[in-house]
Order: sequence, then C-alpha cells, then structure tokens
Amino acid sequence: MEQTSIIMQLRPDHILEDAVYYDNCGADELFFYDSPSFEEDREEDVHTIRLVCRAADIPLSVLARVKRFEDIKKMIYAGARRVIVDTETHDNLEAVREASKRFGADRIYLLLKETDYEKALIRARQAVEEEGFGGIVLEGDPSENDYVRTADFLKIKVKVPVFVMSGTADAGKNASLLKMTMSQGLIIRAGEPSDCMDLKQALKEEGLLVNTYESSMTFDEFRTNSDGMVPCITQDYKSGEVLMLAYMTKESFEKTIATGKMCYYSRSRQELWTKGETSGHFQYVRALTVDCDKDTLLARVAQVGPACHTGNRTCFFTDLMRREYDDHNPLAVFEQVYDTIMDRKDHPKEGSYTNYLFDKGVDKILKKIGEEATEIVIAAKNPDSEELKYEICDFLYHMMVLMAEQDMSWKEITDELAARH
Repeated sequence: MEQTSIIMQLRPDHILEDAVYYDNCGADELFFYDSPSFEEDREEDVHTIRLVCRAADIPLSVLARVKRFEDIKKMIYAGARRVIVDTETHDNLEAVREASKRFGADRIYLLLKETDYEKALIRARQAVEEEGFGGIVLEGDPSENDYVRTADFLKIKVKVPVFVMSGTADAGKNASLLKMTMSQGLIIRAGEPSDCMDLKQALKEEGLLVNTYESSMTFDEFRTNSDGMVPCITQDYKSGEVLMLAYMTKESFEKTIATGKMCYYSRSRQELWTKGETSGHFQYVRALTVDCDKDTLLARVAQVGPACHTGNRTCFFTDLMRREYDDHNPLAVFEQVYDTIMDRKDHPKEGSYTNYLFDKGVDKILKKIGEEATEIVIAAKNPDSEELKYEICDFLYHMMVLMAEQDMSWKEITDELAARH
C-alpha cells in the first residue's frame, strides 16, 4: 500500500492564514487555485505563490489556466512544487511539453475532468506518453460511482500518481474514497480549516497509510525522574531560541506524537497540559530528540504567539549576569536589514534613501549595484581590507533593495544554495 498525501486547498480570502495553519497542523501539501485571477492572467498570483512558499515549509501545488511556457516557469520559480494544467482548449500543449523537459514531468500534472473511464484512460495515456505530464488530478464528484471507478482505473493502467478531490474533511467519507481509489494524493477542498493530524489519525485507524509522527523510541526507554517524568527543553525550530522548559509523562509524550502539538504534564495542576489549549499559543512539533543519557528531551517547535504566560516571547527573559559578547548571527543580520528594507517598501518614509531607490525604479537600483560591484573590484586591488569591507556592505545593501523590489526573500536564495550544495 502506498502512502497517501493529504493536500489542503487554500481559501482565496485566507490564503496565508490557511497556509501557516495547515503547515503547522500536519498537512503534507497545499493546493491553490484562484480561478478569476488566473483566468485574467494577472501577475498577482505569482506574488501570492511566492508569499505562500515563504510562509509554509510544505510543498505547494498550483492549478492554473496556463497559456505559455513562461506562465509555468514563473509559478515554479516562485516556489510551486508542481503545476496542475487544464488543457481543455489544447492550445497550451507546447508549453506543457517544454515545461516537462525543463523541470521534469513530475512537476507537471494534468487536470482531467472526464469521468467516463474509457475516455479518461485514452486522454490520460496521451497526456503521459505524448504530452509530458507526470501525474493526474481527477476533478469530479467523489460521491459518484463513475468518479471512483475512473480514479481506480487510472491508477492501475496509467502508472503515474493520481490525485483525487474531496469536498469534505470528514474522516469516514475520505477513508471510503481512498480505499476505493488507491490514490496517492487526496486534495481536500473543504470550507473551514480542520486539523490534519486528527484526520490522519482517523485515516490511520481505518488501515490507510498516511504520514503521521512516529517516535524511534518508546517513552519506557527513557530514564525518568522519581515521578516518572522527563524534562523537555523547547526551542524555536528556526531561530534556535530557547522558549521554555516543562515536563513530560508517558501519556503527554504519546499525545504529543499523536497530535503534533506539544503536550506536557502540569505538576502544579496534576494534569496533562497541551500548550496553547486556552491561550491559542500552540507549539507545533517540528522535531523531538533525546540526549545521550536519554533523560532529557529537546523539542523544536513552531511557536504561535509568546511561549511565556507573562506575554514574553520566551520564559528566559530575566538576566542574572552578563558579560559583553558578540552574538550576531550572520544570516539573522541579513534578515533584519532585509526586513527593514521591506518595511520601507510597504511603509514609505520621507527622506529615506531606500524609498528614493524604490521611487526611481529597478533601472536606478541596477545602476547602483553595477557601481558598487565596480567599487568592490577597485577596493580588492587595494591592500586596505577596511575599504573592501565597506564596499561589500554597500553592494549587499543595494542587492537586498533589488531583492525587495523583485519580491525575492533570503529564504529563496538560501534554499537554492542548499539545493546546489
């Protein structure tokens, strides 16, 4: 049995909010289609794709009415894992073939609306063998027998991933659909957001293979204290900032694994305590590790809001002693400068040199980058390293202005560097 990906559709009016929520609560992928905007061929959607990919760590699939190879390229460059193409008019097949050669067939899926299984099979085979598609998304009503029969038939005969659509987050209905279709992806186009980990656990109980958290060790293998607990240090998964320390029992540990949300044991209240249950400041698990003595856990989490009940970001905010030291994180410095530049772009300030550059436009920014690059070359021929340092800083600043102008983030740059490395 193959594992089924749970793919959640983003609501047009709550795109970023949904993206962050589904990323945190256990979705495997995101699905985006804003019909009116794509049909009008507006650039706003490429910008939206970029923002979604910045906000969430999980992949994004985009359903689009593309006309040219450039349309597909822009969406993939913006961060989309795959583009699902409607070829109803058959005027975009050259674009599909070119995109398949350039990016790989696994990045280009066909939207198939035909639910007569014999006609669907002919169309799907043509799409895979002649047009460069690497997967199928079957659109239709999952409550109809023809839909289920076609999905099942395609999966067996075409031998490419087949995704099916569901209009509900109901676990029972989705379990029935998945058992009948053997699809590799379930796109849920439900209205209100729902917790994907709850859905996955219910599907798992129905005997379906889905991506849930599993621990490589049981709680019984840990060295507990006299109360049968282990301390757990919790830190932000991106910044590494230590947020808090609390204790776990076997029951709270197992609940954390099952729900994907940090659950501790409150020693003062003598009860299980899911962080954020009353405040909304949940901690969504990204990783759990145990130390060498197996008596302390480290949790890396996505923290919603402050971690401390005082309203502070972290519980460790009271200095007892401190000596001066340099704690600058190079990437954090880049992020801070970039964030300041983006703030100037979104909230212009009179007299700001950054806003002057934005007002003059991309040609002025590019001119300055060229000038600063030349200054670096000149400074590098001079043995004075201080001058070279200043020129590199000037160049990096203007480069970040260009990044902001083009809506490109440091994450996109570091992701590309990591992929190359």
